[in-house]
Amino acid sequence: MERKAKLFKKGRNQAVILPDEFAFDTESVWIRRDEEGNVVLRTMSEKEKHRENFLRLLKQTQVPDSFLSKEERNQSYTTSDPFEGL
Repeated sequence: MERKAKLFKKGRNQAVILPDEFAFDTESVWIRRDEEGNVVLRTMSEKEKHRENFLRLLKQTQVPDSFLSKEERNQSYTTSDPFEGL
């Protein structure tokens, strides 16, 4: 289905008024241009929503400097073969 949508400018931004049948049930969408130059809008997948929520919560989290000691923060790694001796 193809319909005409109304465009308007506000400052340096441009917006589109979408007809009801094209309405999104989310607060934000991903936007990109395809190979032909068309603008494509799509909703976030559940995985992307979870990642966005995680990153938002991570920014809001206050971790005290005393949470881990210097030794606990600088853990060494091993170079031994985990399959040795099997």
